[in-house]
Amino acid sequence: MPRLFHDPVSPACAGPGCGCREGLAASACAGPAEDVAARVVEAAVARAVLGRGAARRRLLAGVGSAAAMAALAQVFPFAAATEAFAQAPGAPEKKSLRVGFIPITCATPIIMAGPMGHYARQGLDVELVKTAGWAAPVPWTVPAIENVNGQAIVLALKHRDCRDPATWRGMKLGVAFDFSIHNYLLRYYLAEAGIDPDRDVQIRVLPPAEMVANLRADNLDGFLGPDPINQRAVYDGVGFIHLLSREIWDGHPCCAFAVSRGFAQAAPNTTHAMLRAVVEAAGDASKPGNRKDIADTIAVPNYLNQPPVVVEQVLTGTYADGLGGVKHVPDRVGFAPMPWDSFAIWIMTQMKRWGQVRGDLDYAAVARQVYLATDAERAIRDAGLAPPAASGRTIVVMGKPFDPAQPEAYLASFPIRRG
Repeated sequence: MPRLFHDPVSPACAGPGCGCREGLAASACAGPAEDVAARVVEAAVARAVLGRGAARRRLLAGVGSAAAMAALAQVFPFAAATEAFAQAPGAPEKKSLRVGFIPITCATPIIMAGPMGHYARQGLDVELVKTAGWAAPVPWTVPAIENVNGQAIVLALKHRDCRDPATWRGMKLGVAFDFSIHNYLLRYYLAEAGIDPDRDVQIRVLPPAEMVANLRADNLDGFLGPDPINQRAVYDGVGFIHLLSREIWDGHPCCAFAVSRGFAQAAPNTTHAMLRAVVEAAGDASKPGNRKDIADTIAVPNYLNQPPVVVEQVLTGTYADGLGGVKHVPDRVGFAPMPWDSFAIWIMTQMKRWGQVRGDLDYAAVARQVYLATDAERAIRDAGLAPPAASGRTIVVMGKPFDPAQPEAYLASFPIRRG
């Protein structure tokens, strides 16, 4: 088991700048939840009583770690404090919520948490509000990833014989948002073929709901968009699926369950109740036997407003490709809620690569602030699901591995970049 906590009474700990971090590691907790809670309590008490820095180290070196902890145990009720710390959060501070969602299959856990009863079991009354896009200039946290994979590059039928991206100069291509996995995957794919995404093509931002209409009107040559928009282009006979996004990066994150930082701080119990409901719904959606029923449920006008057969093709992975073929890809879309720090760090390398972020960047610190991996693992345990077995996730994009500990070296390895 990875060692995620320092020894709270180790004389080797150098204090705030020490690599042991004097507390919970940035990545997801591993091991029994009871052990995690005990270590948090021990670390907090040791810091409060023994202090930090050189004096603390001299004291511990003199009396020994075991003796120091035994002495603390005589005056502090560790067992009771650990039990209290490990208990589930209290009642939601706010029970009636309005939650926005984009009408795409990525939103399946947020949508299905209602019909499956997960919101109600958490004491929440949730009204889902359909929104067009993602833009909102407030600080966000990401307690969970809604889905992995579930995107595709679609081209207009007139390009059926233009499958080599090196020949796409001059094309007009759509993405859902400047700061989106759609944009970064499309740019990565183009650059690997020697196409500069800022100079050789036009990348246009437009809401997913408008992508098929723009393809039909010849305003776009193609797009990298979320499902079921890709499959709808096939259904309407205006485009074909050039490739699934999993062929660029299998297991990439897409949409997320996001909460404003202000709300998460003001209503932590409500936030965690929502997180548990979304994680439970993601577990349900991960079961192949549920996919057809889920497709029928979310296809209705109040949610995705798509023909059920379109949504079913996406969720089951048996789909028409728009060129006369039928493909069988069961993991076309998956629902894995863990918000790995490595996901966030990869995304930041691409933001810097394309000039959206400039200057020095503490990748790991930003990832910890935004991606709440510890909260997600706790919710996974609360839902009775098996937590991830590792404290990170391997990333390979178009055959090239990514080391989240070396983001600047990774960034420097790309010949086509702005930053």
